[in-house]
Amino acid sequence: MIILKRQRHRFKVIALLLFVGFLLLGLWGIWSVRNYGTRWFSHASNPRLAEQKKNVTEGDIADRNGILLATTVDGKRVYREKSADRAALVHLLGDRNGQIANSVESFQAGYLYGVQSSLLDAVQHLTRKTERRGNNLTLTVDAELCSAIPKAFFSHPLTRGKNGAAVVMNYRTGEVLALVSLPCFDPDQADGETIAALDQPYWNRVTQALLPPGSTFKIVTAAAMLRSLPDAGDRTFTCTGSLQVSDQFTVTEYNHAVHGSVTLRQAFQHSCNTVFASGALELGDDQLRAVAEKFGFNQNFLFRDLVVNNSSYPRRNRTREALAASGYGQSAVTATPMHLCLLSAAVANDGVMMEPRLLKTVKSSAGATVLGWSSSSVCTVCSADVAEALQQMMKDVVQNGGSGSNASVRSMDIRGKTGTAESTSGGQPVNYGWFTGYNAQEELPFALCVLVEDIPEGETGGATAARIAADLFTYLRDHPDRVR
Repeated sequence: MIILKRQRHRFKVIALLLFVGFLLLGLWGIWSVRNYGTRWFSHASNPRLAEQKKNVTEGDIADRNGILLATTVDGKRVYREKSADRAALVHLLGDRNGQIANSVESFQAGYLYGVQSSLLDAVQHLTRKTERRGNNLTLTVDAELCSAIPKAFFSHPLTRGKNGAAVVMNYRTGEVLALVSLPCFDPDQADGETIAALDQPYWNRVTQALLPPGSTFKIVTAAAMLRSLPDAGDRTFTCTGSLQVSDQFTVTEYNHAVHGSVTLRQAFQHSCNTVFASGALELGDDQLRAVAEKFGFNQNFLFRDLVVNNSSYPRRNRTREALAASGYGQSAVTATPMHLCLLSAAVANDGVMMEPRLLKTVKSSAGATVLGWSSSSVCTVCSADVAEALQQMMKDVVQNGGSGSNASVRSMDIRGKTGTAESTSGGQPVNYGWFTGYNAQEELPFALCVLVEDIPEGETGGATAARIAADLFTYLRDHPDRVR
């Protein structure tokens, strides 16, 4: 009898555990569909999507200020009136042939074709036999800011005609205000010959370009040193202009500069490679990687509105030379412009990284709200104390004679980090210019990242990307009503 009671008790426990397990699985499924269902639905092989496209008129897309970016007229998708505006937005919105991966037109197809429609919309269609129209999307972006980015590239001699990328976001809310990849093209005028002449025109460099971040990665190395090295913020380091890591590898400074005795803050201000290489060696690979992963490297970000390639901090073949080079963003460290923007945004937000969002609202053709605005944090990358120290370091870079002084804008509190990265493309050496930073004023809480590809030999991110950053910050200062 006792044995039977024990067995019944075990069966009840097992049944309860199974019930809880299935309940948790169901709740996870509901949460996944709600937050990431667009990834599954928008897949090109989805037969339901193909059926919807035959029977439903695609919804409109507008920017945060109500500017119509895309609509459907007589069965044809129509974009903005000016060619330059259409070109600036092509990687964000997409092209008619679907060549640009994970654009709004493709990634948000479930909303645009009305699969997630309101009950009112469905009833009206059934009772009135009205034309079936998809939902209308309002994006977080400012179309005019997007259009200003190619103009900024063209306005400076060192960046004119260069490929690159720029992204701007609100670091408090996660709203993406601009997302532009160069080269861009007008989807209404680009023929096969025009496209063939461009360098990877369908590639969205903001979210897909995995490139060495150069000295922008010193944000991560500095955070690791502050967290793990005793008195790193108060210690004095010595820069003699070079650091002999091994018989085969020597770290050198830009233009053979010798910084002498410097604090970590001063080393960051002047982007001293030898201090950050020696800091990486002192930390060791495991500690530096652990902090890099806190900042999002090697992580699979699942954002609701964006697909971003995974930035990487290498896990294998970690020689002493590779570790030293990783300290200043070389070796096999890679990052996207979107991720480097998120790094600055997290530092500005006291260590909290917000999820980048593109969808502000989704409304049915009947005007009912299908999706309202919401923001959420992704992770905490560092403590508030470390974030505060990084904020002061990034301030020195721009405002106190550091490598990012070209990003300075009158009446703004700009802070940031420059980077000049070396790599190869097609077997040829190529240099990349970076700037990532933010404005610290509460009324204009914006972070950005600018990438310029193939900068001239001897030039830097401070001479190229930082100048474009200044133009974008100036726009944000001068047009507060458009971006708030």
